[in-house]
Order: sequence, then structure tokens, then C-alpha cells
Amino acid sequence: MSKTVEIKVPDIGDFKEVEVIEVLVAPGDTIAAEQSLITVESDKASMEIPSSESGVVKAVRVKVGDKIAEGGVILEVEVEAGGAAAPAPPAPPAPPPPPAPPPPPPAEAATSTPVQRPSPTQALQDEGLKPGQLPHASPSVRKFARELGVNLSRVTGSGPKNRILVEDVRAFVKNALAAPAAAAGGAADGAALGLLPWPKVDFAKFGPVDPKPLSRIKKISGANLHRNWVMIPHVTNNDVADITDLEALRVQLNKENEKSGVKVTMLAFLIKAVVAALKKFPEFNASLDGDTLVLKQYYHIGFAADTPNGLVVPVVRDADKKGIIELARETSELAKKAREGKISPADMQGGCFSISSLGGIGGTHFTPIINAPEVAILGVSRSAHQPVWDGKQFQPRLILPLSLSYDHRVIDGAAAARFNAYLGQLLADFRRIAL
Repeated sequence: MSKTVEIKVPDIGDFKEVEVIEVLVAPGDTIAAEQSLITVESDKASMEIPSSESGVVKAVRVKVGDKIAEGGVILEVEVEAGGAAAPAPPAPPAPPPPPAPPPPPPAEAATSTPVQRPSPTQALQDEGLKPGQLPHASPSVRKFARELGVNLSRVTGSGPKNRILVEDVRAFVKNALAAPAAAAGGAADGAALGLLPWPKVDFAKFGPVDPKPLSRIKKISGANLHRNWVMIPHVTNNDVADITDLEALRVQLNKENEKSGVKVTMLAFLIKAVVAALKKFPEFNASLDGDTLVLKQYYHIGFAADTPNGLVVPVVRDADKKGIIELARETSELAKKAREGKISPADMQGGCFSISSLGGIGGTHFTPIINAPEVAILGVSRSAHQPVWDGKQFQPRLILPLSLSYDHRVIDGAAAARFNAYLGQLLADFRRIAL
């Protein structure tokens, strides 16, 4: 016996309504639990919605362009009566479409030094833009632009409220093709900045290769990191903290709370200390909006989580109102959701300050890239025992490297040095948190 059940839109965070931009299954498909069904897009992010059941798709109730909300029916699936059907292996993902070939060069007299004309349509597609800055365009226009490889952020819309129309995309391509080669290739290879074109190399000529497309997360985060590095004047202040006593406290807490199942990590202490430092130096808990510095009265701390598909930054909300055990539990749960690919856009929004920790891997110092629109980020490397002079003799102390990158438009070097020094004092003597 089998029965038909409805798969509905789950909790999608703070969004009341989102747009369907991709349907990943069709009637007759056999699906497994947690297999992605559709991709939806809001004005801040895009995400895939998984199935809660296994079975055979009987009917799909949404199409590209539909607006859906929590509780809306996505599809009907036939499952075994008395429970979900035995999980079926998900269909292998379709290979990514090949990039649009560059248009043929115009007929011209042959020269001894042929001029390479990169195609302007090979610019980054709009799917790589920062959440919250997606161009105003319909799904059909987005699809048309993706097929041409056009970056919609560079297209000026002529429709109501600057909405981008198909005609605007066509006009952009026509103008780009008519422009000189340097201007045409600028979006893709930096020629507009006076840089040499990106080298085109057939790597297979030199040996075996294994091409692998970037994951969706790396495409999006890569574009964001590139923009942040180019647009924010980064400076990094390096310092160290003596965490000998703090590490002893961490080990003691884990012994005392062994039965609770919550493992206290150094990250929980770092978040607590960072909040205290942000309260003392409020310009670090801010965002730059044009010529206005927005000082925030809340303390939401993001932390970089390493996942199989790339880095994501979950956010711990109201970290100033939570204790060490609660912070340890929440960061562990968020990191697990990120690794399993179940983290939602709502879990990654609203951050004031970020922490990127390489402590479990290695390194002495590094330059973390600021997570816009924040103005600073703390990088933490691996702690190591070092001899420290106490005035009479050298003592073995556990030293933690701190790398603070800051936006020099907002923060000057002296303020950054004071912030890092104060943070080091808190970590060296955690009792200062209570002051």
C-alpha cells in the first residue's frame, strides 16, 4: 500500500515570501529524504529546499517565478503506507552547462600580432553577487542573462523602479561588443583597470587534469571576498595573548560538565572576550553606510565554519546575553548544521563582528578578509607553548596569536592596537570580563 503526501515549504527564517528560481525535480522522479527540490531566492540570499519524504513525485505544484511562503505546497509524492519509502539514491547532479563561447571576432585584415578580444559576456553571473544586492529583474530575465553570461549588476534597468528588462540585457551586450577590446574584457579579466588579460592556458597539454566546478558556496563567497578585498582598505594588527590560565579553566570546565554533552571550546571564550572589547571600543561594532557610521547596540558575532563545500559564517545572536556553556552549545549546533548543509540564510544574517579560527590546523598569523558590511574581523591561529620572561626566569606559557584586520576608513592603527591589546588582557585574565 502507498499513499500520497504533500511536501510543504518549511521554516525559511525571517522571509514572508520568496521566489522560485529553479525546480530540480519532475513528475515521475524518485526522490530521497533531504534531496533538494527547488531553489528559492529572496532579496538577501538563495537557498535550496529539501524533501522531508522519500518516494515518487506525482505532481509538482510550483513553477519558476512563483512566490511561495512557509506552509505552501511544493509537490505531491507517493510514499509507502505507514512511513516514508525506502530512501532512494538521489539522481546524480546534472553537469554544469558549458560556458557561453566567446563571439567570433569581426572580420579584419590579418596582422602579424593578432589581438585577443575577450568576450564581455564572460563576466561573473548575477548568482555570485552578495546577498541583499541582487539586481531587480524577473526570473525570465535572470535566465536570459545567465545564458549570455551577463553580470546583471552592470546592467542599467529601464523598467519601473529600475527593473531590468530583456531589452536592457540585449543593449548591454550590443554596447559591450561594440566597445574596444580593453573595455570589453574589463569585467572579466581586469583590462579596464589597466591590467593584463587573465592568461588562457590549456593545462591538459602539460599533463593529466581533473576539472571540477566550484561549489555554489565557493562561487558566492569567492565573489564576496573579492569585492571586500578590493573595496575595503585592509590593515592587519598582529598580537598575542597568554591563554595558559584560560586553557586550564577550559579543561576544568569540560571535566566538570562531562555528563552534559557540551564541550567548551576556546571559541566560546573568544566570543565572550570579543563582546567585552566591542563594548569598550564601539567603533568596531559598526558598519559604514556612505558617509555615516552606524554604531550597533546589539552584539551578534559571526564565526567562520569549515564545511565540505567551503566556508560559511553562522551568527550567534545576542552573544552578550549568553554564558560560556550556552555559547559553546550554540556554536557547536550551528557548525554542525553548516557542515550538513542545513544552515538557513537567517542563521547567517545580522553579524556585527566575525571570528576566523585556524587554531586546530596551524599557522602563526594571517590576514583575514573583512566580512562586509562589518568593519573588522579577528583571525586566530594555533596556540603554542613559548618561553616567557617573568622578570626572574623564563616560564613556559601557552601563547595564542591574534590577527585583527580592520577597515582603515573607520579605524586607525592606534585604535586597532588598543583593541587587540585589551582583548589579549581579557584572555590572559578572564576575571576582567566581570569588571
